[in-house]
Amino acid sequence: MTDQVHIHTHDKVGHISLNRPKALHALTLDMCHAISAALTKWANDDAVEAVILDHAEGRGFCAGGDINLLRKSALEDGGKTGREFFHDEYQLNHQMMTYAKPIVAFMDGITMGGGVGIAMPAKFRVATENTRFAMPETGIGLFPDVGGGWHLSRLGGRLGQFLALTGARLDGAECLWAGIATHYLPSEMLEDAKARIIADPSRISGILSEPAGSPPEARIEQNADKIVKHFAADRLEDIIASLDAGESDWAVKERDTLGTKSPQTCKVALRQLAESAKLTDFADNMRMEYRIASRVLVRPDFAEGVRAVIVDKTHDPKWNPRLPEDVSDELLDAIFAPLPADEEWNPL
Repeated sequence: MTDQVHIHTHDKVGHISLNRPKALHALTLDMCHAISAALTKWANDDAVEAVILDHAEGRGFCAGGDINLLRKSALEDGGKTGREFFHDEYQLNHQMMTYAKPIVAFMDGITMGGGVGIAMPAKFRVATENTRFAMPETGIGLFPDVGGGWHLSRLGGRLGQFLALTGARLDGAECLWAGIATHYLPSEMLEDAKARIIADPSRISGILSEPAGSPPEARIEQNADKIVKHFAADRLEDIIASLDAGESDWAVKERDTLGTKSPQTCKVALRQLAESAKLTDFADNMRMEYRIASRVLVRPDFAEGVRAVIVDKTHDPKWNPRLPEDVSDELLDAIFAPLPADEEWNPL
């Protein structure tokens, strides 16, 4: 086990608490393994009826995966350790998605990337005033993985495409409005809610619904029509053209945002969401995302994006290909192509 995750049982409830506060609880491979082992154990333990997933302290819930490990792998070992990380992280995502007992995820803080991957499979997803939900991968040349294709493509109103391309951050009220969160609680009520769930895990839904009152207004609702209109296409060039013709401050702002993102990642994300929407099995989605991950990890944009945003913090990535029209269908076909049979992803 690892001290990066606290794992306990309280009566009938298993409790997983992420504990890497300095890294905003970003997931390491050890953390993925520890969480997966606990879930496996509790799945076979009749005394455990539900699972609480939260974070120990600080601004996190979970800011993502181990980006520095992934970049190091891309630069130093041809992506080998990066692929191992993705493989096992995706197994955890699938394990949670198919878990027979209810999981309650308290997204009380930054919930991005890998954090989205462990929050969205939970049956109960609790947002607060501290929630900042995003899939910001287009800014670092990766792609919205960890089940992002499945979750985002099912939000409706083209909201998933908007989030995937722009990396927009939603607050707790917006998460509730979008269906990303199932419940909204002020953060000062969380400890009481957890204590009541531990006392009676058969009443999770009622406990989370009782004390809340009205959540704040969801600001994104005011732009819902614009999102439907401008992000309607599955072709990046069409979305950009729509924003260019949009004539609103909002359209200008979102067009400027897209101009900073990796064209390769944007096109990958649009195809990923379109493909995922057709799938009926989450495992098939994860198999597709592992194919993508194993390839974009070692393409130029990922190491460059992490350099610009996270390592040097210069925010001046030099994308390659540089323009949307330079990202060919042939390149996308290669990124999405099946892997050799012995390298394909499979569930636990």
